[in-house]
Amino acid sequence: MGIILKQSFFNTLIIFLGFAVGGINVLFLYTHFLHEDYFGLITFLLSAANIILPLLVFGMQNTIVKFYSSYQTKIERDGFLTTTLLMPLFIIIPLALVGTLIYENIADWISLENPIIKKYTYLIFLLAIFMGYFEVFYAWTKVQLNSVFGNFIKEIFPRICTTFLLFAVFFKWITNEQFIYGVVIVYGLSTLIMMFYAFYVYKPTFKLILPSNLKEIISFSIYIIVAGSAAGVLLEIDKFMIPQIEKIAQVAYYSVGIYIASVIAIPTRAMQQITSPITAKDMNENNIGEVEKLYKQTSINLLVIGGLFFLLINLNISDLYVLINKPQFTKGIWVVLIISVSKLMELALGTGNAILLNSKYFKIFFYLSLAMAISVVFLNKWLIAWVGIDGAAIATLIVVVVYSVVKIIYLKAKLNIQPFGINTIKLGVIISVIFAIFYFWNFNFHPIINIGLKCIIISILYFLLINKLQISKDISSFVGKYMAKSES
Repeated sequence: MGIILKQSFFNTLIIFLGFAVGGINVLFLYTHFLHEDYFGLITFLLSAANIILPLLVFGMQNTIVKFYSSYQTKIERDGFLTTTLLMPLFIIIPLALVGTLIYENIADWISLENPIIKKYTYLIFLLAIFMGYFEVFYAWTKVQLNSVFGNFIKEIFPRICTTFLLFAVFFKWITNEQFIYGVVIVYGLSTLIMMFYAFYVYKPTFKLILPSNLKEIISFSIYIIVAGSAAGVLLEIDKFMIPQIEKIAQVAYYSVGIYIASVIAIPTRAMQQITSPITAKDMNENNIGEVEKLYKQTSINLLVIGGLFFLLINLNISDLYVLINKPQFTKGIWVVLIISVSKLMELALGTGNAILLNSKYFKIFFYLSLAMAISVVFLNKWLIAWVGIDGAAIATLIVVVVYSVVKIIYLKAKLNIQPFGINTIKLGVIISVIFAIFYFWNFNFHPIINIGLKCIIISILYFLLINKLQISKDISSFVGKYMAKSES
């Protein structure tokens, strides 16, 4: 776990900083500087782009991670990487031509409930290309076990640029409309930076040498396109569907709640940057013992950190919304709790998704992802109409819990591995008891003081219990090592 914990530690710091900058943007700058409709609009455009991203790049970001370590010579690797750059063009160019011909029909359909969307519909395609190729180049660096810089460009660079753009709107240097185009340009710059860095880390000799296992690559990529798009649907379809049923401003309220809850997913996002290629390598070498070890370690470690975030967020949520000082945004307060629970379930999976994706059973990932996407679409349609944006959160929770359990059972049946142990139960009890104790315990000071006091008390109590019960040896030894260094 050495390289995993080291890079995960730095990735976590980067993602934390990114979330801090993003939190300032989402909770304060977006809500006060940008009109609600344009806040909802940029959220909608980015979500729609994420949904079609796997299709446009032909799933190459996952294909690189799965197959790169299976090639033994530089010639084979260079030919493979060259292929991964060119294959998406066979999707992007035809779709661009078809999209141009039927653009008006697409734009009219998407903007039926909210006409503001129509003018910007083509930006979805452009954003998806930028974001897709970013992930391809990022995958190049990840398979070299070099994930930190790419994580910085992904998590921090666009958010800092967005901060400047939001201040530019506030000072009337640019308009709300120009802000939208500015964000698109930022994503284009991110992709260029990532491309140059990928070539710096590993520059292949560009030769059009088709990989010997091209048929296997295409087969895998086709499944991953659908699975990736389906996963994108699960993550983004709520923000896509809300404007089809509710006013687009509701997306802004929902997005704030989602963003707050997403802090819980920081540990898994950080750790996946390095565990995915390691899991792929172990699966290629049929080293199931190491796969299971990493599966269990990541599950409990992620739950420990995520559990603390869950408590700190949901036990301070009322004070946080007071700080936001926009009463209409409190419509998303229940969204935070509902999505937080779903994030904990995702953390419990550990490297489960990476194991499925890089095993010979990867096709089940396709079927499960497709089933999840279909389920969440139908649930969203019903629940959003019934209880508004809370319904979108409930739909996500139901789908995540059900299909996470299915994945765990499937891996147990096929590989005889599972992520849980007695410490998982202990941790669940700790989180539940602390939540129950502090949920109705409120201080009557300024919200910042209230949040600070609760965070200190909860964190100390939480880590005392974690350490006393020896929930995670990795985290205990990691913290102890850094504390020893700081004292010396």
